[in-house]
Amino acid sequence: MQYEDDVRDRGFRRVVLLVGLLNFAYFGIEFAVALSIGSVSLFADSVDFLEDASVNFLIFFAIAWSARNRARVGMALAFILLVPGLATLWTAWDKFLDPVPPQPFALTITGVGALAINLACALMLVAYRHHSGSLTKAAFLSARNDALANIGIVAAGLVTAFVWRSAWPDLIVGLAIAVMNADAARAVWTAAREEQRAQA
Repeated sequence: MQYEDDVRDRGFRRVVLLVGLLNFAYFGIEFAVALSIGSVSLFADSVDFLEDASVNFLIFFAIAWSARNRARVGMALAFILLVPGLATLWTAWDKFLDPVPPQPFALTITGVGALAINLACALMLVAYRHHSGSLTKAAFLSARNDALANIGIVAAGLVTAFVWRSAWPDLIVGLAIAVMNADAARAVWTAAREEQRAQA
């Protein structure tokens, strides 16, 4: 049983390292596009990619620690998950003051690329979503929520291009991403608290 757990831990570490590298690479792409077209949703998602990369790199090292220390890291990750939401609120306020719509084609294409990355990450992580408690929950929820956010970004781009030439679709999706991150933070905090109680 211990041998099977060790093998599973090694497999999970390889997966989170790859997921972390993919997230970090796409963060650079999406952040550059967000700045160039003035998109709140892409900015929020790019910060989220950076946060996901940090979460997965941290998990890569923390998975070898004791269950008690993993629970502590899970609580820290719950706070990390809130960072993109706070950054989004700041960016959304700036956009509200200057409501210029982003370039819809660049918004849509970048959102499709982000969706492809996040679906690939979610598929890699789905087999481990109940393994090692709050850490794997953090990784899986991040990838799942990002895929949902990317669908919203693509929709915002299409609506801006063909239905409503306004900054509001992008702004609304950006704020929705902030809400999803807050909910993921709550779920990870709850799982970490349960782990801590079990150890006590």
